[in-house]
Amino acid sequence: MNFLKKIFGGASGRQSNIIARKGQADVYRVADEEERMNVAIEKARLTLNYFKQSLVAPRPDQEFFSLKVCIVDGDHAEHIWLDDVSFDSSNIFYGKVGNNPMSVANVSLGQEVGVGSDDVSDWMIAEDGRLIGGYTIRALREGLKGSELKAFDRKVGMYIDEGVDYFEHDQSTPEGAILCLEDAYDARDLDQALACKHFQAEATLLLKKFTFPSDAEMVSKTAEALQLTFIQQLHGEFPSFEGLLRAFPRRE
Repeated sequence: MNFLKKIFGGASGRQSNIIARKGQADVYRVADEEERMNVAIEKARLTLNYFKQSLVAPRPDQEFFSLKVCIVDGDHAEHIWLDDVSFDSSNIFYGKVGNNPMSVANVSLGQEVGVGSDDVSDWMIAEDGRLIGGYTIRALREGLKGSELKAFDRKVGMYIDEGVDYFEHDQSTPEGAILCLEDAYDARDLDQALACKHFQAEATLLLKKFTFPSDAEMVSKTAEALQLTFIQQLHGEFPSFEGLLRAFPRRE
């Protein structure tokens, strides 16, 4: 079964309003939701490593690996799902166009294309019947209610939960830094937890919030107090995040 005949594909504009469809019918338009789609695209790009790892070594419960990319044709651009996805050592992604383009004429259904990671706008995997990734799909779904929402879910054909965000556990993103700290809590490792913190930055933000003087000495003393308080709290009991969903709200 061609999964992309079931899932909604196609989006016009570089990062503009999403047009989703099944075949040529049932077009959903999401007005005034460009910001939500941009957040979805950002999450997809920052979590792309999970898709790549799964593509290289898929688990038995994983199937329907699809990648959404931005195809540019002159002044027009369209976000299109690809199937049969692969990538090379240069981080170039290859795949076959999975839906008929609506706004660009330089690619066609079934054509193999190659794009860089900067042109990726989403990815998705089906894991045991559950949607993994699919950030633009989720963003589109948020704008639907009542019968439209029920019809959308039927056509997707997978369970859509709150989602898990597969950010890298490192300091490259705020989400990754939070994951590192939670890992330290789960390991009950004080040194690891301290390495995840930036008390100088926290002190600066705290003083700014309460409009206190923020000279170097005040920042240093506040940072020291924050660190001592943090250590005392962890000596009491480490919080545990093991087994919890790693879903992050929209950044402010």
